Amino acid sequence: MAKFNSNHTIRTANKEGHAAYDMNDKSKLVTQVLTSFFNESKFYGDNSEDMQKIIVSVIREDPEFVSNLAVFSRRVFNMRSVSHVLTAYLAHENEGKSYVRDTVKGVSLRGDDLTEIMAFYLSTFGKPIPNSLKKGINDVIVGFDEYTLAKYKGSGKSVKMRDLLCLCRPTPKNDEQAVIFKRCLENTLKTPLTWETELSANGNNSETWEKLIDSGKVGYMALLRNLSNIIKANPENIDKVYAKIQNSEAVRKSKQLPFRYLSAYKTIKPIASKKAFDALENAVDAAVNNLPNLSGKTIIAVDVSGSMSSLVSGKSDIRCCEIAMMLGVIANRICEDSEFYTFSTSLEKYAVSTRSGIVETTFHNCNCGGGTDMSLIFSEMINKRIKADRIIILSDNMCNAGLSFWNHTTVQSLADKYRRRTNNDLWVHAIDLQGYGTQQFHGAKTNIIAGWSEKIFDFILLAEQGEGKLIDTIKNYKW
Repeated sequence: MAKFNSNHTIRTANKEGHAAYDMNDKSKLVTQVLTSFFNESKFYGDNSEDMQKIIVSVIREDPEFVSNLAVFSRRVFNMRSVSHVLTAYLAHENEGKSYVRDTVKGVSLRGDDLTEIMAFYLSTFGKPIPNSLKKGINDVIVGFDEYTLAKYKGSGKSVKMRDLLCLCRPTPKNDEQAVIFKRCLENTLKTPLTWETELSANGNNSETWEKLIDSGKVGYMALLRNLSNIIKANPENIDKVYAKIQNSEAVRKSKQLPFRYLSAYKTIKPIASKKAFDALENAVDAAVNNLPNLSGKTIIAVDVSGSMSSLVSGKSDIRCCEIAMMLGVIANRICEDSEFYTFSTSLEKYAVSTRSGIVETTFHNCNCGGGTDMSLIFSEMINKRIKADRIIILSDNMCNAGLSFWNHTTVQSLADKYRRRTNNDLWVHAIDLQGYGTQQFHGAKTNIIAGWSEKIFDFILLAEQGEGKLIDTIKNYKW
């Protein structure tokens, strides 16, 4: 039997005042970065101020880790805003300056990544702008053509593309680019063909969308966000949109967070036909097909308590409990055998087939409210002597109800009790979906993961194979 409850783990209290374990700054920062759209409020408030303090602390201890985390969060987990924040802080702190040029290059997958980094730096720290940040921006901007400069010129933004040229003064790589830079400064770049410019000029109608679809200039995420508009416009070539949405290579390159498909499903549900729904389900299937299969028996436990009801951002209609449910349904798809539960004040068992559509199953089975009694799932497993190889828990870890001793004891004690009673040394994979900075589990055969991407499941198999955990992967990340 493994050794549990090591003495070095620091006891603390979560935001509900109940027992929990504290995280070290690196672990806390990882959970915050991979579960946050920066400056967005959560159920227990905005944690951006706390995050910024921890960023500074970790940069002073290990700036290379923060650089890796910025690029990892952008390229692997597709988290944009927090990668910009990390990059700006690296530029501001002395210990981070030598990592800035590489970090800027690593997180800049779109033209507006540069303007967003600069906007955050100026709004947070003001001038002067560090040379390391200027050089990093220059390294990237000299690779832009006229279309990119025009598409991301930033009209109406606090920092525009031409502002970057003035602030950083990049040296054009040739005479042609010098002319393009001059046009950018003079605001005379050719208007690019994008869905924004076309809809603004010609309206949201069938002819406009037919032209955009045939141009191939509409990105994958733009198609998802505009799927409702496209369906209403009903262009003759709409089947090309469905084909792209479900194309496995397009899905792979787009790196959409799973809940983006759920959000699209919600917008088109009243107006769409089978083709649209099938396209979304096939897209999610394509993303899931490359995930590792988990052998043996898995218990999946999804937190649907009241604290999981907050929206992930002010611009989104997706609640945290829906992210948890969708990831749980994805987990069910990749498990050899599984039992699926939700918990709040009560425990519910669901019959989830691997043949059911992931998006549709999520939509029809997610109601949240009540307390967070995480003890229920372990009590069920103990009382019914359920043998399992692992349990996957998707939660914000804000346990606030349950057994009377919970004011003083974490749910870890029930995991230990289960192992003793069943003589079954299961893995506990605790997936943190809100990043409040505490955890309910620790010790051997415990794997703390964070994130909203299906990529979290890669780290379940890696941990069980002894090949490292999420934080180790970030530490050693190369791109």
